[in-house]
Amino acid sequence: MKLFSLALFTALSATSFAKTYPVTGNTVNCRSGPGTSYGVKKSYQKGQSVSISCQTSGTSVSGNNIWDKTSDGCYVADYYIKTGVNGYVTTKCGSTGGGGGSSGSYCKKINTAGVNLVAQWEGFVPSPKPDPIGLPTVGYGHLCQKKNCAEVKYKFPLSQTTAKQLLSDDLPKYTACLAGYLNSKVKLNDNQLAALTSWTFNVGCGNVKTSTLIKRLNKGDNPNTVASQELPNWRKAGGQVMQGLVNRRKAEIKLFKTASSKQAYPKC
Repeated sequence: MKLFSLALFTALSATSFAKTYPVTGNTVNCRSGPGTSYGVKKSYQKGQSVSISCQTSGTSVSGNNIWDKTSDGCYVADYYIKTGVNGYVTTKCGSTGGGGGSSGSYCKKINTAGVNLVAQWEGFVPSPKPDPIGLPTVGYGHLCQKKNCAEVKYKFPLSQTTAKQLLSDDLPKYTACLAGYLNSKVKLNDNQLAALTSWTFNVGCGNVKTSTLIKRLNKGDNPNTVASQELPNWRKAGGQVMQGLVNRRKAEIKLFKTASSKQAYPKC
C-alpha cells in the first residue's frame, strides 16, 4: 500500500507541476514530426498553454530550428512558443519524431555532391512557375507554400547563388525526416545519405516514411542492393512515367554506390 501511494503521489505531483508555455501564434500547427513537411495532427490557438515533453532540431522557422514535442505527442515550432529563452528548456528528444531510432547526431547537411545532384535534376527557375505536374516552384525545386512564394526571403528573380542558398535552407528538413524514419542499426556514408536526401526531397517525407526502401534498410538488407532495387520504382509523376525521374534515380543510385569513408548516419 505504501509503495502504491508513493507512486500515485509522484505521478500526481509530476502532472500538477508540469511546466506549460503559452502559444504566441494565431493558429499554430502541431505536426507528426519536427518540420513543416510533416502532416498536421492538431492546431493550437494563440494564448493556449502547452506542456513540452522534449525538444529537438528540425526545420528552421524565422531563424529558430528548435521544435517542441507537446504532451499531445506532436511537434510545434519553438518560434511560436513563449519559453522565455532562445534555446532548449528541457531534455532533447530521443529521435527526430518519425518513428526511427536516430539520436540526432547524423550529418544535418549533405555533402556538395548531393547538393549539386539535387540542383542538377530540379533545374534552375528564377521566378515562381508551375513544374511539370502543375505545382508552383522556384529556385532549385523549392515548392511554394504561399501565393507567389511569399515565404521566400530572397528577391525575385533569383540568381543561381540565391537559389543555392534557398536550396541549402530547404534540404536539412528532408534529411531530418529521412533520419527520423531510419533506425540506429542502419549505417550510411555521406554519399548514401545525400542520395537518399535527394530522393526524399523529390518524393516527399510522407512517401519516404511508408516506402519499402525504408522498411528494407531498417530490416538490415544490404544498402546498395536496396537502393539499386527500390529507387527505380520512383519514376512516376502525376501517374505517368517521367524520363527525367528515370534518369534522376540512376544518378542517385550512382552517387549512393560511390564509395566513401565518411560516415553520415547514425553519427556524423
